[in-house]
Parts: sequence; structure tokens; C-alpha cells
Amino acid sequence: MNNHFRWLIIALLLCCSPFSYAGGIVLGATRVIYPSDQKQISLSIRNSDGKKSFLIQSWAEEDNKKSRNILITPPLMVMKPRRENTLRIIYVGSALPVDRESLFWLSVKSVPEKSEALAESNTLQLAVVSRIKLFYRPDALRDDPDSAWQALRFSRSDTQLTVHNPTPFWITVINLSVGGQAIDNVMVAPRSQQTLPQRVNSGDIFYQTINDYGAHTPKTRGAMQDAAAIQP
Repeated sequence: MNNHFRWLIIALLLCCSPFSYAGGIVLGATRVIYPSDQKQISLSIRNSDGKKSFLIQSWAEEDNKKSRNILITPPLMVMKPRRENTLRIIYVGSALPVDRESLFWLSVKSVPEKSEALAESNTLQLAVVSRIKLFYRPDALRDDPDSAWQALRFSRSDTQLTVHNPTPFWITVINLSVGGQAIDNVMVAPRSQQTLPQRVNSGDIFYQTINDYGAHTPKTRGAMQDAAAIQP
């Protein structure tokens, strides 16, 4: 049997193999706000599946690696069918900037139990990882996070658009359009600016953002200004 034929058979077997998907685990929020004056916060987690149990592993990340500054407890647990539990989130690191939010990511991996029928077969089980934003918010901030999206400003250089965020909050811009052209979503760090990689048309700018509760803010016309006049 030549190598090409052997790999074709392997590919067909993989395509026809049964899969068991780790669905059913629901987090209590799509993003988490951690006020700095709180010793810990909590996030509910629920197994909505009526038959399967899941092994749950949870951890925090920063800069694309596991964080030593955020402790998630319990880090490992079993979720029985139709049960709910709570993840406790505790900041244990050194002092963070007090003039702006800091961004972490909360990851929750769920692995379904293997039934007796599947245990006797060559079945590939997939673990599902839910990843949501975790914002550490200094208590010293006096700005209103609910109206931060209104402070966004835009500037243009030739065919490139830059989003300016003068607020101390991370802002996720969605449903952004320029002259009717849809632009990819972008998350802009506090007191900074983000130049979009797409070439943009001329015309009016419209956008929405995502608030603390995961809801969309009203569709708003963006304010275009000279980049030199915008304070970071």
C-alpha cells in the first residue's frame, strides 16, 4: 500500500469517527468586572445537561499565559447534571495601575464524562474552553463606565482609521462601519489608540460597544477629529 493511499484511508476514518461534544456548561456572565476594593468576586457556573457530568478546569490568563496574579477556586471540580456551582476569583498579585483598568482572561474548560457505551469504542471526546474577559477595575476611578463609549473619537490618515480611547476603561467596539463599509470589531486599551488594518472608505462612522453587562450600547455616529488634537 503506497503512502498516498494509506493517508487517504486515515483521513476517511477520521471524518467518519463519532464525536462527543462537551456542551451544556453555562457561565453566569460574558465578562467579569473585579472592583479593586473587593477581596474576591464570584461567577456562577451551571451544568444544563440532564444526563452528563463534566470535569471543569478553570484558570486566569494575562499576556497569553497563565496568570499568577489571579487565583480561581476551585481550579478543578466535577459538575453533576443540572447542578450549579460558584467559581471564586481572588486577586493575589502585586499592585496594579490605579489610573486604568487591567485586562485578564478567565478560561473554563469542560470535559464530558465518557459513557460505558463510548468507553468501549474508539471515540474522540472534545474538551470545550469558554474564555471571557476579566477586567480589574481600580476603585480610585471616578469616570462613569456606562458612558465611556461616548468619549470615543476617530481620526483618518489616507485610507486608515484610528480609534482613540481617552477613558480609563477597556472598550470593545462592534458593528463599526465607515461609509456603509463594515469594519472588524476591535478592543481598544485605556488611554490609547488603535489603528485598524482595513482600508476604509470615506463617509459617516457608526459604531456600538459592549457594556459591563454584555449588552450593546446604542448605535452612535462617531466623531471625526484631527489626530493631533486628540488627547490620549
